[in-house]
Amino acid sequence: MKQAVAEAEESPPATGAGAGTAVWWRKLGPGLITGAADDDPSGIATYSQAGAQFGFGMLWTLVFTYPLMVGIQMISARIGRVTGHGLATNIRRHYPASLLYSVVGMLLLANVINIAADLAAMGEALTLIVGGPPHLYAALFALISAMLQVFVPYAKYVRVLKWLTMGLLAYVATLFIVRIPWLDVWRLGLSLPPLPWSAAFVTTMVAVFGTTISPYLFFWQASQEVEEMRTNPLAGPLNTSTAEARSALARIKLDTYVGMGFSNLVAFCIMMTTALTLHVHGITDISSSAQAALALRPIAGEFAFLLFGMGIIGTGLLAIPVLAGSAAYAMAGTFKWPNSLETPPLSARYFYLVILIATLGGMALIFAPVDPVKALFWSAVVNGVISVPIMGVMLLLGARRDVMGELAISLRLKAVGWVCTVVMALAVAAMVLTQLVPLAK
Repeated sequence: MKQAVAEAEESPPATGAGAGTAVWWRKLGPGLITGAADDDPSGIATYSQAGAQFGFGMLWTLVFTYPLMVGIQMISARIGRVTGHGLATNIRRHYPASLLYSVVGMLLLANVINIAADLAAMGEALTLIVGGPPHLYAALFALISAMLQVFVPYAKYVRVLKWLTMGLLAYVATLFIVRIPWLDVWRLGLSLPPLPWSAAFVTTMVAVFGTTISPYLFFWQASQEVEEMRTNPLAGPLNTSTAEARSALARIKLDTYVGMGFSNLVAFCIMMTTALTLHVHGITDISSSAQAALALRPIAGEFAFLLFGMGIIGTGLLAIPVLAGSAAYAMAGTFKWPNSLETPPLSARYFYLVILIATLGGMALIFAPVDPVKALFWSAVVNGVISVPIMGVMLLLGARRDVMGELAISLRLKAVGWVCTVVMALAVAAMVLTQLVPLAK
């Protein structure tokens, strides 16, 4: 990838702005895909609920989490690119096996539940648009996603994922359909609401934090940096080949800033759209992204409804491979299996088997008598619980000279990472507390 970038940068100026845009586009990859996958149908439901229930009152969370997302994702990407291995392999090499097994086991469970929720939302969205059986659509989406991951090589498949990120622009477009009172957005959305906060407010705030900062994103971006390295025969781990370190780390920085910025911009647009439409019309209870799209129809019109619904399908097609793939990378790193989306299935059979199990397991959950809203809540709890130790381990790994060599993370990056870890720990504690207090009463 970097070789292609270099060749494009050396091309004659006569090629014009189009060539410059192409070079810039090639520099984006793992960070952009990771950020866009963060806005999956489950995340859309969370942001829709936040906007519908609290209006502009939750917009500040997306501004607050942006630097935290950038910091923690940059650390995961650097670990992958510098060491040439994913997070699970690095944890296995330097920390107790019990920590790795528990974290990866919970990650797999949470990802399967998330896949189920995303598939269900995609099936419901397509049913709203064209009619038909939602479960059948969900099953077809699962099979398409699984087959693409197994049979399409990484170099080709990653291009598909990058273009799928553009589907998120549907949510930016919805803002052009509604009138925005920018002074109210600034006054109510970008400042902390006065204390005390209600239990519902705290729960929703924690859900937004847990949606924007999720463990599967750490494993995915680190592993994608390794995949990018492998596609270039001249590249190697930066801790053994520091000549290309400067350009590689600069690309990671740009990619992560843009990817996380894109992610939070889209989340901001979703939250503001539902605040301007659903909240002001008294619709404050949204349990799924498809329900949010349906509620928009009589208020914002058919076009907004179609944009919202098609966006759910597009983001799901992007997010499901990331959820299944991150679980597969984590399992493969844990048990020393060959792992790469560029490797033929028979040469990495266990890796691809996990992708199939995660995707088809999520599909099976759709047909099970399980409340999807409750399942998604507990998935968020599990994600929040495991994100704290994973982030702590990542920060320790990133600071170790025997792991990162001269490219250990800076003091500023460490500070941002630890702030993110503490915020998530407090968020998990708040989530547990808001659930226990009503039980005690």
